Amino acid sequence: MKHIPFARSIDLPPYRAILAVDAKGFTAEPGSAQEAISKNLLDLVGDALTGAGLGAEWDRPAFLGPTGDGFAVGLPPRVLPYLVDPFPRLLQERLAEHNRQAHDRLQLRVSLHVGPLPADPENPNWTGNGDSRNDTHRLLDSVPVKAVLAAASPRVTFVACIFSDRVFEDVIAAGYAGMEPDRCLPVTATVDGKAFSRQAWLYIPEVSGNLLGVMPAEPLAAPPSRPMAGKRPGPRISGPRVKRNDGQVATTVESMTQHRGGE
Repeated sequence: MKHIPFARSIDLPPYRAILAVDAKGFTAEPGSAQEAISKNLLDLVGDALTGAGLGAEWDRPAFLGPTGDGFAVGLPPRVLPYLVDPFPRLLQERLAEHNRQAHDRLQLRVSLHVGPLPADPENPNWTGNGDSRNDTHRLLDSVPVKAVLAAASPRVTFVACIFSDRVFEDVIAAGYAGMEPDRCLPVTATVDGKAFSRQAWLYIPEVSGNLLGVMPAEPLAAPPSRPMAGKRPGPRISGPRVKRNDGQVATTVESMTQHRGGE
């Protein structure tokens, strides 16, 4: 029977970990080179997933769909902690090795989300469609992750990740991933021309020096002040402060020194 939304109840599809990857500057490459880059992209991500102990899941994903300059893959939600760490670090290392030898130097944006999606592992290229996947692609195309990768040195920073708020709260803040929450920077993910706005979290496995921005000439020594009555304390920023990138994204130094709840 054809499903008509809101007319009757149906089973909720299983939750999937949704990983999306996109190559920066892919469309600027000659068309004759794009097929090889796409193949390299799959191999490099596959190497990093295998290194993270996810080779079996990568070999049989719930779904795998190309997007031209990238792809999205559905994996079991139990592997989300390993997609947070060590996968991004291993992908950075694998890309560093690749870029030392290859003509087509790659920088990748990575988004990670979780949600209910129908899937057919026997036909993975035509399933896995729904709101959760759409949001994963929106995060991948959002202003903050594009801005920080555009600002990073292409010789050092090869991976920029953006995690959905659900992944951050359920996996990182809850302590299931081998990563301190303070390694992530809270951002509002918006997409130019789209009615999309979500709380999300940036993570850069290898920060290039130019992302540190302008260092202060003098140590920060703000005079103590009394908190205003009834006002909640904001995040405490310690260490060097940096300029912002046209108001689009804070640079990553703050992510290393900003503590949740001002702790």
